[in-house]
Amino acid sequence: MFAALARLTTARPRLLLLTALLLLIGAGLLGRGVGDHLLGGGAVDPNSASARAASALDRDFPGSRPNLVLLVGADRPLDAPEVSAQAEELTARLAAEPDVEGVSSPWSGGGATLRTADGRHALVLAHIRGEETAASDRFERLAADYRGTHGALTVELGGSVAVRHDMQKTISEDLVRAELIALPITLLILILVFGSLVAALLPLGVGILAMVGTNAVLRLVSSATDVSVFAQNLTTVLGLGLAVDYGLFVVRRYREELAAGASPARAVTVMLNTAGRTVVFSALTLAVSLAAMLVFPQYFLRSFAYAGIPVVLLAAFGALVILPAALVLLGTRVDKGDLRAPLRRLGRRLRPGGASAPTVVRESRWYRLSQAIMRRAPIVALLTTGVLVALGLPFLGVQFGTADDRQLPKSAESRQVQQVIRDQVDGRPTGSIEIVVGAAQQAEGTADYSARLSALDGVARVVGPAGTFEHGIRSAPAGPAEAGRRAAGSAYISVVPAVEDLSAAGEDLVHQVRAVPAPGPALVGGQTAEVVDAKHAIGSRLWLAGGLILLTTFVLVFLLTGSVVLPILAIVFAALSLTAMFGAVVWVIQDGHLSGLLDFTPTGSIETALPVLMFCIAFGLSMDYGVFLISRIKEEHERTGDHRSAVATGLARTGGIITAAACVLAVVMFAIGTSRVTNTLMLGSGLALAVLVDAFVVRSLLAPAVLALTGKATWWAPAPLRRLHERFGLSEGGPVEPPAAPEPRVPVSAR
Repeated sequence: MFAALARLTTARPRLLLLTALLLLIGAGLLGRGVGDHLLGGGAVDPNSASARAASALDRDFPGSRPNLVLLVGADRPLDAPEVSAQAEELTARLAAEPDVEGVSSPWSGGGATLRTADGRHALVLAHIRGEETAASDRFERLAADYRGTHGALTVELGGSVAVRHDMQKTISEDLVRAELIALPITLLILILVFGSLVAALLPLGVGILAMVGTNAVLRLVSSATDVSVFAQNLTTVLGLGLAVDYGLFVVRRYREELAAGASPARAVTVMLNTAGRTVVFSALTLAVSLAAMLVFPQYFLRSFAYAGIPVVLLAAFGALVILPAALVLLGTRVDKGDLRAPLRRLGRRLRPGGASAPTVVRESRWYRLSQAIMRRAPIVALLTTGVLVALGLPFLGVQFGTADDRQLPKSAESRQVQQVIRDQVDGRPTGSIEIVVGAAQQAEGTADYSARLSALDGVARVVGPAGTFEHGIRSAPAGPAEAGRRAAGSAYISVVPAVEDLSAAGEDLVHQVRAVPAPGPALVGGQTAEVVDAKHAIGSRLWLAGGLILLTTFVLVFLLTGSVVLPILAIVFAALSLTAMFGAVVWVIQDGHLSGLLDFTPTGSIETALPVLMFCIAFGLSMDYGVFLISRIKEEHERTGDHRSAVATGLARTGGIITAAACVLAVVMFAIGTSRVTNTLMLGSGLALAVLVDAFVVRSLLAPAVLALTGKATWWAPAPLRRLHERFGLSEGGPVEPPAAPEPRVPVSAR
């Protein structure tokens, strides 16, 4: 396969580059405006009881789930005749809007529960019909008409549809800013690493191809299924990061072959048969880690597989097809645009006529570092492992929850409205636990059930077809509104919590409600119930996702190395590289340390799905670097048979590449982490920390120390598995075929 790829890229480089350009233009046109087709939710398990309750409510009790809140204030008392008249007119106008239903307010029978405690504001609740994209579009139209001043009234907009709209808008704006930050810094780092403007632009071009191509894929996928807007962040992170990873590895090996005297075509052929194989294994390992998210039912997690798999494959495609074609055409001109001439003395020593390549490697700082580490292997291994484990200890106190409006910046209008409701409104009218009870046509059949629900700790009141209940007794009889809570042989009951709905107390209340016997088949829904069901869905499938990642990673690394020890070590190294990330997530995001500096509001919990997402991405990236290091060590071991020398040489050959790639990837992730949305801040900053720890601690210190301790046993495998690897395994340094049309040797002076 690699020999055929070498023949293709060396024989038709111009055709390949022209085809890539046309594909890039087509993908850009197809993926244009993809953010407008992505959704802001996706945390709900569509097969859960809460999701079925939501469907039943929308079908039998339209408008029963308010997702829009108008926070109405006035410059005079709300009961003043003029204010009441204008508020009634506003409520009636909203009720007459197409695709708006279930409008309720204090001026339409909503009662005192829709007023704030200070009497300065009142709530108008409504439900905008349609799925998330349609509801968001309708909200945007309504916002233009209702936000602002209406006579004596001032109106601000909130509710779940407003929060999602603000979330999507904020993330899209932040993503543009992140790209503007990351691209120039990435180019600067690449110039410092390569020393050549031409060489630095090559990985950047691959990254643009991967990002634009993935946007086109997301546009196609979003036409068939729901895709989260957060997936765009992953497109930017992995598109640039992997392009740099693979580009550095490919261009570095190409330059080594040129320095050894090979022609450009021959250098590309050798590079594809060595570094190219590593890129394939690396891409497969990362793609498998991301594909594991497909086992979860929530489209929020599945979306990262939709985005991650194509961006990985496109980055690998660019590095193995487009980049080699460009290198063949550039030849030795890949070093054009030398911007760091004073720092290139070491690079010149690699050329014929200077010191030999092995001598330069042995004199490099990475080689000397690895030798020093291996002489003190037990101490280094124990110290680094102990520090990494200690950094992860805060994760033992993790509290899982869900993100709410407080992950938006304080200036967001929807957050300000929700904060008024949180602080000033009796109970949580927009966070009720909703119950659909089947076979309950008679109102009194639900009276005893409602009374028992209202007696639970943490319940403010229960509203159902039998009236309103508080503290176990009926506090108000059923009126016309309550009578409408019966339809199609079922009843609809709202449990208004007295505690924060999206909290541990709110989740405990859901469990208590579900434990109360109902007069018929009951479905318990609402936002808090959706969180409880989502946590169960993720927890019940974690073993499957983790098992798939570990098994496929083990198999791929075994096929690359032929050892059963190295795959185990690779998995352990990758796991240890994640400890600092998870510890920091809890210490910073959940517990609120540095919240003032980073300008976010801690809620005492973290989004349930995010650690799963961060594990899959960070584990895959760690294995990405691990494959780079292990493959080069194996190549040197096969060449010399000296284990310690192979470890030192492998680190010397890849240490600079891995750390440079990690720095670029960390820059991109930190740029994403500048987002004003807390979840995105956590995702970007956490992944950046994991990448830096992996490159500077795990690969640079822990790996050589442990490999020195394992010694020759590193390469052990049972005889049956050795025979299996000899037949099916792939490794670097395979047979190298010359290109179809060998080029003449380039004189040293031309290089």
